[in-house]
Amino acid sequence: LLAVARLAGAIGREGVALVHTHSSVDAWVAGMAARLKRVPVIRSRHVSIPIRRSWNPVYSVLADRILTSGEAIRRLVIGAGVSPATVMAAPAGVDFGEFMPGPDSGRIRAELGLTPPVIGSVAMFRGSKGHQHLLDAFGIVLREYPTARLLLVGDGVRRRWVEQLAGEKGLSHVVSFTGFRPDVADLLRAMDCFALASVRTEGVPQSLLQALATELPVVASAIGGIPEVVEHQVTGLLVPPGDPAALAEGILTVLGQPDLARRLAKGGRQLAERRFSRAVATQRLIALYEELLAR
Repeated sequence: LLAVARLAGAIGREGVALVHTHSSVDAWVAGMAARLKRVPVIRSRHVSIPIRRSWNPVYSVLADRILTSGEAIRRLVIGAGVSPATVMAAPAGVDFGEFMPGPDSGRIRAELGLTPPVIGSVAMFRGSKGHQHLLDAFGIVLREYPTARLLLVGDGVRRRWVEQLAGEKGLSHVVSFTGFRPDVADLLRAMDCFALASVRTEGVPQSLLQALATELPVVASAIGGIPEVVEHQVTGLLVPPGDPAALAEGILTVLGQPDLARRLAKGGRQLAERRFSRAVATQRLIALYEELLAR
């Protein structure tokens, strides 16, 4: 309650006209503060964790609009009893000026000592991203491609655990952990296959959209909003979540069938251009802001 009061004071002092929240605690605290100051609220929902079907004031009372990162999460929110009129699917967009197809410059592979084929993933290190399953899948891939390397980009609370797990599996010498990097586009272009092993929950992942925009063949879990982006055998390959053998099979298919890999990569790029432009996503958000402010 003290945080609500302080935030309400800040909204008043700074002349805040609209509040946009993104997770649980801030949705409650900022939502109540905004209501006290009679300021409109947008609540974004990024994950596909089920919402209990009951009275949900954080969605029905403390928000004027709900933005979801995809249609699957929109259906989930509506299924919890929220009015469909207030819920809009609005995936993030990709900057096509930064994320574009192009040859690997060789800088990343030289810097990290990577030898082909390079399987990569860009994701926060947390339980829902399934890094342990990706390690198991990569172990299977390594039997067919002894020179393969796994490139894990990102940081998070589980990074140290995954590094320890790689050591226990005897994979430390073939797995590169980069930590946080600002040059994600270059890292993607150094990969031969992008893999996302998410389990339990997922929206429409930004890194997946970026991989598609870079015209990189992708293999990803069929969970959350991922199937909205990865159409099996058209824009990528879908595999069951939590199944390292299936994930490995998908990666091996991409590596072993270059013509299929190129077709999937081109299909992914076309989808990204058609539906996930950052300019379109930005204009959609601005239009929603203007609508609420006009009220």
